[in-house]
Amino acid sequence: MVNAKSQSLIKNYFKERSFIDADLESFNYFVDKELQKVIEENKDIEPTIIPHNIDEFKIRFDKIWVTKPEITEADGSKRNIYPSEARLRKLTYSAPVYIEVSAHINGIQRESFTTLVGNLPIMLKSNYCHLHGLSREELISKGEDPEDPGGYFIINGTEKVLIHIEDLAANKMMIEKGSSSGSEFQGRLFSERGSYKIPHTLEKLKDGIFYLTFTRAKRIPLVIVCKALGMLKDEEIMRFIGTKTNESTIYVNLFEFADVKSDEEALDYIAKKIGITTSKEIRVARTQEILDKYLLPHIGIEKKDRLAKAYNLCKFAKRYTLVEDGIIKIDDKDHFMNKRLKFSGDLLADLFRVNIKLLIGDLLYNFQRIVKRGKFPSIKVVIRDKLLTSRIYSSMATGSWVGGRKGISQRLQRLNYLEMMSHLQRVISPLSASQENFDARELHPTHLGRLCPLETPEGTNIGLRKNLALLTVVSKETNEESIVKALKNMGLQGVN
Repeated sequence: MVNAKSQSLIKNYFKERSFIDADLESFNYFVDKELQKVIEENKDIEPTIIPHNIDEFKIRFDKIWVTKPEITEADGSKRNIYPSEARLRKLTYSAPVYIEVSAHINGIQRESFTTLVGNLPIMLKSNYCHLHGLSREELISKGEDPEDPGGYFIINGTEKVLIHIEDLAANKMMIEKGSSSGSEFQGRLFSERGSYKIPHTLEKLKDGIFYLTFTRAKRIPLVIVCKALGMLKDEEIMRFIGTKTNESTIYVNLFEFADVKSDEEALDYIAKKIGITTSKEIRVARTQEILDKYLLPHIGIEKKDRLAKAYNLCKFAKRYTLVEDGIIKIDDKDHFMNKRLKFSGDLLADLFRVNIKLLIGDLLYNFQRIVKRGKFPSIKVVIRDKLLTSRIYSSMATGSWVGGRKGISQRLQRLNYLEMMSHLQRVISPLSASQENFDARELHPTHLGRLCPLETPEGTNIGLRKNLALLTVVSKETNEESIVKALKNMGLQGVN
């Protein structure tokens, strides 16, 4: 039983905070910051077919913003819409998304305008909802339950909730027991940047050589990759990987590839291993592009980031040898430190990122089709706002998400108040319910205070469908620069 003091403490806590604060913050962050980030990733669009009298043509996306929910009636008039009307009239509670677009001919801006690119469903009680900041009496006058916490969407009159996804932390090397491929241990890392999520595998085979696998590159010797990235001195590689116990292992790796003296030779070695069979110059350039774009893209995708990638690969190899020598333990994938939760804002960012690329593809197709006919169209004509809207609505209505995930958007269960609160707090694991996965289903000590130890269904979903604990506080993504600055103030020195 909860004693009187605890009861009073919890009551006062929920006077200031809501169960779904983390979800509201996540959605607000998505609209305020993440939308603009996605546009920055796809800022410049260059058509391949342009009028013959023009040397260079660019379409540029600049600023993006969202207004508050509104409705366009049959007579063309626009007005604000509130959630109760959207429910009754089977409408979608959404707000228009506007973007600034400009056209640049031969480096000079010729056309600049603001256009509607689509409609975005708005989370109830978020900063962009008409109910945000209303008093109890005002909520009642708008036909709303003053005790309703919000945190869901209204799609075609149906209340939909986006389920939180529990996933392994990206950009983090985890050493686990090896599979049957001849390697005792295996280092796995998912490198995430924008729409990229690239798996990397580090393993040491029976010949004592470290091999790295990522995208097209299958089992490339680690020393070769480091040399291709510009870390050419064997002494330097030894200094970054070597410990007192693993020196002989590193010597074997260095000796095997001692005759590779330049980054060009290393790149050519990788090119042949991947199967690029063009002339040497093109082969080396293509391999360099693959390393820049697809090797640890979270560190960077430019020339200046190559050494940082080499240092990180050495760090991973060093950690691998420490696990191998029994100095440190293998990583526990079920430890909550190695997990991340994806809330509504993160899920919508994934959806928007994929669909904005489709919108750009459609824009380019329409533009180039008109140019082929000998005309030079205005950009305003070739942007279809219905495309983005219909795809976002479709995912929200059916629950089919990017990456082949199903059941992300679910109909909000209103059987009773507790059932509704439980549904808003739900966390699901992406693991298959038909497989055993005993370790993932078990209660882990790190769940305490984060996930409820009792609320999970019986049957195939046991331990895979969980709920956030009553007083869970979810921390947001932190700016890396501020952390690095704080660490440097404490005396940390950079490897560069």
